Amino acid sequence: MTATMTTPPALEPVTLEDARAHLRVTVTDEDTLLTRLIAAARRQVEQVTQRALITQTWRLYLDVWPPGRIVRLPIAPVQQVDAVTVYNVDGIPVSIDPSGFALDSIGSPPRLKVALGATPPGRTLNGIEIDFTAGYGSLAGDVPRPLVQAILMLVAQWFEYRVMDGDTTAAPTPSGFQALVAPYRSLRL
Repeated sequence: MTATMTTPPALEPVTLEDARAHLRVTVTDEDTLLTRLIAAARRQVEQVTQRALITQTWRLYLDVWPPGRIVRLPIAPVQQVDAVTVYNVDGIPVSIDPSGFALDSIGSPPRLKVALGATPPGRTLNGIEIDFTAGYGSLAGDVPRPLVQAILMLVAQWFEYRVMDGDTTAAPTPSGFQALVAPYRSLRL
């Protein structure tokens, strides 16, 4: 199972002005750095929580249908499933009618139930593609405030502990970061 982002978020959940205010930076000299840190912090929070913060689209690749044809989607929250495509033995894509699958967006992780009569893949590798839209919404205000605060904490920490080559791995995790993201971590069984 491989998942790739096909359309990134249109904006960040933290604005440059928010970051400047949080850091008490009044000049614009550091705006380029702050913009990069905001994007990196959002990606870090998304990776830790396995959640999409702002609306984005993903494609999940599968080799075979899982048992019971219940597919666990690796990113939450899922807004909708856009398409389910199966490649036949000739490599031709066959779209599954939306009536042939159902989304459980409430479960953790979100799940997709595909009808038992759905076409099996003819390709041995990546014969199934599931396109879905994930995220809390298209606006920064849609993102839960604790996750926004976690981003601001990372930005502040990385801003303070920056090094010449831009490596943020030397900076310690900010105190309280884990407590902010813990309720949003996806359960993995």
